[in-house]
Order: sequence, then C-alpha cells, then structure tokens
Amino acid sequence: MKPKQDSIVRLENEGLSTETINLALTQHVRSKNTRNIRKVLLVPPDKTRPHSRAGYITNMYYKIFTRSGVKVNILPALGTHAPMTREEQVAFFGEIPEKHFLTHRWRDGVTSIGQISRAYVRVITCGIMDEPIPIQVSSYLLDPSYDLIISIGQVVPHEVAGMANYTKNIAIGCGGSNFINASHMIGAAYGIEKILGKVNTPVRHLLDYIQKFLLAELPLEYALTVIEAEKLIGLYIGEGDSLFQKAALLSRERNINYVDSPIQNCVVYLDKEEFHSTWLGNKAIYRSRMAIADGGNLLVLAPGIKSFGEDSETDRLICKYGYVGRERILELSKSEPELQNNLSVAAHLIHGSSDGRFNITYAAPLLGKEAVENTGYQYMDWDDALGLVAQYSSSNNNTQDWHKTLKPGFNGDMYFIPNPALGLWKLNSQIEW
Repeated sequence: MKPKQDSIVRLENEGLSTETINLALTQHVRSKNTRNIRKVLLVPPDKTRPHSRAGYITNMYYKIFTRSGVKVNILPALGTHAPMTREEQVAFFGEIPEKHFLTHRWRDGVTSIGQISRAYVRVITCGIMDEPIPIQVSSYLLDPSYDLIISIGQVVPHEVAGMANYTKNIAIGCGGSNFINASHMIGAAYGIEKILGKVNTPVRHLLDYIQKFLLAELPLEYALTVIEAEKLIGLYIGEGDSLFQKAALLSRERNINYVDSPIQNCVVYLDKEEFHSTWLGNKAIYRSRMAIADGGNLLVLAPGIKSFGEDSETDRLICKYGYVGRERILELSKSEPELQNNLSVAAHLIHGSSDGRFNITYAAPLLGKEAVENTGYQYMDWDDALGLVAQYSSSNNNTQDWHKTLKPGFNGDMYFIPNPALGLWKLNSQIEW
C-alpha cells in the first residue's frame, strides 16, 4: 500500500484567476515528471456540475499533458446519470476530440474489487444495514496502462455523502450498482438532515474504507474545487485525506447559508439548461428543507424539467411509487423486489418528500399537471407561478425579467434561491461550532 502525501497545491482566495489556476495545474503536472508518464485518465464530473470549474480544469490538464506527448482519456463520473452527448462534452470541456472520452456504465461496465464486511457495515451505519456491500468500479479505472488518474470535482454540501466529491467521485460517480444503491439508501435511512453539510457521515466512512483498502494501489490523485457565487475560491491538488478535509472546511464556511427564522415561502429556480429531471432538480428540496418552516411552502420553478428519472427504468419507478414519504418508501423497499433492486431510487423518493412537513409545488410545464400530481407533488401553471413571483420583482416585464431583479435571500416574505446546487440553507439555530 503506497503512502499518501499531503496536498502539493493549496490555494484559497476570494476569486482565483485563470492565470493562477493554470500555474497550479502546470506545477502539478511538472511534479509528476512526465517522462515517466505515458497515459493519464482524467475523471471529472459530468454536465450536472456546470459550476464546478471542472470542465475548464479538465481542458487545461488535457492540453498540458498532450503537449508533453502524454496520451489522455477522460471518464466523466456519471454515476446513474445519462451519458453526455457530444454537444454537452464540447459545452462543458471545450474542444477536446471525442475519441478521448470514455463512458461509465454503472450497471454493466464495472469490475468487482472486493467488499465491505458485514460487521464493518453494521457498525458504521449504526445498524441501518446489516450485510456486506460488494464494491465495483468502472473497469477503465483498473486499466494498468494508466500511469496517473486525476479525479476532478467540486466539494459542496451533499445529501448522500454529506460533502460531495473526493472518493465519492470514484466509488459512486464511477461505481457499480451495488454500492450506489447501498450508499444512497444508507444515507436516506440515516436521515438527510443529519448528513447534509457534514464531513463525518456513515457514507463518507464507507468511502474512506474503499479508498484505504480497495483502491490504495491505484495511481490516484485529486483536484478539488470550492466555489462561491460562481467564483473559484479554493483549489486543492494532490493526495491524502487532509486534502479533502481542507476543501470541506472552506465549503462549510462559504457554501452554507444561514437564516434567522424558518422560511414560510421559499421559491427555488432551476435553470432549464442545467436541470432536466427531478432526479437532479430535487436539489431544490434537499438543499432548502432544513430552513423551511413547518407548514411552509416550497415553489420550484422548473422550466426545463421533462422527466423524473435519468433513464427509462428510474423514471418508471419514480412514477409508479411516487414521493410518498420516508416510512412508506421504507416499507415498500422491503416488500417490492424492484425497489429492493433499485435502492438508489427508493432513497431518492425518501429525499424528495417533506413527509408532510411543508408543501412542495412544481411549476414544470414540460411535465404537466397530471404527471406532477401523480408523483405526489402539487402543480402550478407556469404563468400563474411567474405571476406569483413577479409580485416580488421590480421588473416592468414580469414574465421575462423577474429573475434578474430578485435578489438571493428574502424579498419581502419570500425567500429566493436562484440555484440550489451551489449550497445548503439552514437555520442559525442549526449552526454547529
């Protein structure tokens, strides 16, 4: 087992310049001595993380390595997401030839690397799960021809792991169905409110186990980013758990938004270019739920949402069972074989329900009233939703420019979140010192 070194690059600033980023990446590559590196695998997130700066960083690594004659492949960490189209590749990563891209297949493109023992799983999950978890990862990761693997991505509060990225990008983003299903269900059963924004969670402990005991021989390093208000404020490159700990600390300081009192009326906007399914768009619920008042109202403005799942089977299961609450889904996941075999869907259904604590309304014109209400949410006509929100806007053109004049946070008695993927919202009383 090779020793893990601390980060070789640690940058924190109110807005890292392109020149600073390029210098840091160049420094990293030079430290590897490219004369001994013939082939590199880059593992960035996919299009669902557009604000991570991972697309730009991937492009720069590609250019720096290829100038040195190193062969580069790129494996987007799709997890259960839909594969990227060529147009999406270019939009996110720039003009990198398509031949350099690989596609992760979480159901049939993975190789077993071992398992986490039943005893360890039982202890780490506080008895939520009492069985061993087989671990598979993308077969591409295990290709011995790669001299270096660089996992790239954003550290930000996350509903399954507590804080996104680091080993999650590998074990889940490039993982197989067994661990994806198990990890999501463990997180959901443990309780999303006890996980969001935390560094030490049951799922993170399992990820650490995989890193230490099952992935230790991979030539794996990380380039982690922290983003605030669309600016890159933290960049951490290298190896070792302290790399992630430093990034997570900065993210907790800068990506968690606190409010003094529970939000009665919350409006979350999902950009139509970024969110196409409730599988992704329900971040509107996950990231705001801890700040919303009992009996409060959450209105999700979702002009681009056109499906529930990221593939046909996931979509079918969500439509069949619906967002009917934690206890009901836990029951169904024990009695229904198709949910037992798709625990990540069961976890998504748990996360996407308020359990009756607050009202969830979707304005999703591409889904329509019947589809939305059949899954357990309330529905609002798009024009009616815009009319409601426009009351808080100073724009003269209510139906076109309302979102440009609403400020993040309170606008009168309405709290506006322009993009839920960028952070987490909590009450001041929930601050942990």
